Amino acid sequence: MKQKVLTTMVAAALALGAGAAQAQLSDGIIKIGVLTDMSSLYTDLAGKGSVLAAKMAIDDFGAAKKGLKVEIISADHQNKPDVGSTIARTWYDTDKVDVIVDSPNSGVALAVNQITRDKGKVFLISGAASSDLTGKSCSPNTVHWTYDTWMLANGTGKAIVKTGGDTWFFLTADYAFGQALERDTAAVVVKNGGKVLGEVRHPLNTQDFSSFLLQAQASKAKIIGLANAGGDTTNAIKQAAEFGIVKAGQNLAGMLVFLTDIHGLGLQTAQGLIFTTSFYWDTNDQTRAFAKRFSGANDGKFPTMVQAGVYSSVLHYLKAVEALKSDDGTKVVAKMKEMPTDDQLFGKGTIRADGRKIHPVYLVEVKKPSESKGPYDYYKVRATIPANEAFRPLADGNCPLVK
Repeated sequence: MKQKVLTTMVAAALALGAGAAQAQLSDGIIKIGVLTDMSSLYTDLAGKGSVLAAKMAIDDFGAAKKGLKVEIISADHQNKPDVGSTIARTWYDTDKVDVIVDSPNSGVALAVNQITRDKGKVFLISGAASSDLTGKSCSPNTVHWTYDTWMLANGTGKAIVKTGGDTWFFLTADYAFGQALERDTAAVVVKNGGKVLGEVRHPLNTQDFSSFLLQAQASKAKIIGLANAGGDTTNAIKQAAEFGIVKAGQNLAGMLVFLTDIHGLGLQTAQGLIFTTSFYWDTNDQTRAFAKRFSGANDGKFPTMVQAGVYSSVLHYLKAVEALKSDDGTKVVAKMKEMPTDDQLFGKGTIRADGRKIHPVYLVEVKKPSESKGPYDYYKVRATIPANEAFRPLADGNCPLVK
């Protein structure tokens, strides 16, 4: 198995008291594994940018000044649950990894979620979206940080139905994430008085959407819901434009859209697209400062919500380890749930018993080219959805941890 592993050591200066701090750690080192997509359709929205975000969190935490050794390793899960599982087991059993972060693929995340629980480690999910990760598959060792399919469905789906988009047809990525996103969005559409006229499933990383788009066009649904992400979303939007689908009267709903998608599409193609996001770099002075630092170290590319989530979750994890003076996985996650998650990127939030991190999210619309004032100035916020409304109610998820 080919595996790309990048290792970065954040060296710790051994100040007074450092030995005591490290004595509580299992091997004197906090080891973070960034499990991500380095070579396929999610690499721009996560990938090396997620590794950079984790390193920035370590730097901002001040690990070296606190006498803590923190090591980062990263690997490409290739969007294959078996590959991701093998990496996770090797990291936990052989490489003494304490926490795995990111994982932009729900199939991979669901597999690593169980392994992490079995090993008593920590899993901080930013890239994967399936709401089952805090539902029937919830774990005392996992925190789902950035977004999920329930949030996306209720933010975008509800807004579109209420403004007249009451008949839907879904183009769905045929794996755990796409199926969960279609399920959660369809439930919102029906609950708000709309109808689902049909769906078609496409393989992950599809290049030719013509047959799927023809089925969507034939349905005559007002809204074609794109229950996919990354390269699949951008390919579907580009090919829908070539087919003249929007010009003919149907509209596209991107159920999971990233800043990198809009950058790749260009405002001329993406303008008017409405979707939900949990992070936008131009929200306040703190997010703008983070984006400037991040882009300066990332070839000018601005951070996506996945990369921002990696930064935020790693920083909170390190604070919990410091407060607990231990890297025992189950205990650290419990400590993370006790501590408020007030940070510069996501604002005030908490981590619930089911592992769901909650915070405000935003319903945004892509600007027209004439409205953009510069690079990555792509969104205008239509509504802020409060934290207590943005995510599925705790009692509705069927998480065994919720009593």
